[in-house]
Amino acid sequence: MVKIVKAQFHTAGKLYDFGAGDLDLKPGDKIIVETERGRSIATVVTPPREYEEAQVPEGLKTAIRIAEPSDLASAARNDAREQEAYAFCLRKIKERGMEMKLVKVEYLFDGSKAIFYFTADGRVDFRELVKDLAHQFHTRIEMRQIGVRDESKMIGGIGICGRELCCSSFLREFEPVSVKMAKEQNLALNPTKISGQCGRLLCCLGYEYETYCSLKKCLPKCGKVVKCGSTEGEVIKQNIIEGTVFVKTDDDRIVELKGESIKPEDISERPKPPRREGGPREREKEPQNSSDNQRREKPRDREQKPGDDGEQRRERDTKKNQDQQRGERGNRDRRGGKGRDKDKKEPK
Repeated sequence: MVKIVKAQFHTAGKLYDFGAGDLDLKPGDKIIVETERGRSIATVVTPPREYEEAQVPEGLKTAIRIAEPSDLASAARNDAREQEAYAFCLRKIKERGMEMKLVKVEYLFDGSKAIFYFTADGRVDFRELVKDLAHQFHTRIEMRQIGVRDESKMIGGIGICGRELCCSSFLREFEPVSVKMAKEQNLALNPTKISGQCGRLLCCLGYEYETYCSLKKCLPKCGKVVKCGSTEGEVIKQNIIEGTVFVKTDDDRIVELKGESIKPEDISERPKPPRREGGPREREKEPQNSSDNQRREKPRDREQKPGDDGEQRRERDTKKNQDQQRGERGNRDRRGGKGRDKDKKEPK
C-alpha cells in the first residue's frame, strides 16, 4: 500500500499528488516536495490515503519532509525578493514603453529562477528587458504570458456579489461559460451584470445552469397556449424557481399558475393570424386568363407567332443576328471607303 496526499502550491491552485511515505501529514501542513522545477514548498489539502501499487500514477513525486522553520524563513525571503523584482521590472517596462502589463513575480524555492507573469494583447519583444532583469538579479529569468482569467486568479478581488472572487478563493479550474447559460436562467443580458473582474462571463453562471435546465422542462414555454380549469391564455413569463408561469387571458388578466397543475395535453400552439387577402400565395393561385396575366403575356405574344416551336424561334433569332452583323460590317466598309477616296483627292 502507498500513501498519497494532495497538495497545492497556491491558494485555490491545482491539486497535485505526492507520496507521503512515512510522514504523518494532515491538512494545512507545509511540506517540501520534489517537482520538475526542483524543490518547492506546498500545502497539504487532503489527509493521506492508501492506494494499491497498481493504482499509483506513473512518475509520482514524493514529499521529502515537513517544512522546518528555516524553510519557512527562506520562503519569506523569496516573498521580499519578489516584491523588489516586481517594482524593478515595472519601472523598466515604463521606461521602454512596452505594451504589456506585469501581473506577478514568482521565485522558485531555491532562488534559481524568477518567473515574471504578464498580460499583453499580442506578442511582445522582451529580450532587452530580460537582459536588464538578469543583470540586476543574477538569476535565470522566465517571462510567461497569461490570460485575463489567470490574472484575476493571481490578483484576487471582490466580485459584484460582495464576496471574494471564486477563481481566487476556491475555483481550481476554469470551466467554459456561454451567454446561453444566462438566457436559460432568465438573466438580463447586460454586460456589466454578467461579466466579472476579468471582463469575461461570470464563472458562477454555470453553477446552477443544469438545475435551471431540468426545472424548465416541467414548464410550458413562453408563447404557448395553456388551459387549467377555467383559465385559458398565453404564457408570457416563467418563474423557474417557484415552478410557476404567468398566463395572459383573453380579457387581459394576468394569472399565475403552478406548472405541475398544467397537463401536457392542455398545452397547444398559439393560433396563427389569418392570411391577408392579396398576399403572394393568393396571387399565385389566380386564374391564368386574368387581365393582369394577359397584359404580362402580351410582349411574349409579339415575339412568338402561332404554330412556332422552339426550333423555329431559334432559327429566326439566328438569322436576325446574322443580318444585323452584315449591316454593321457594311457600314464600317462604307466609312472606310470614304476615307480612302478623300486621301486620293489630296494633292501630293
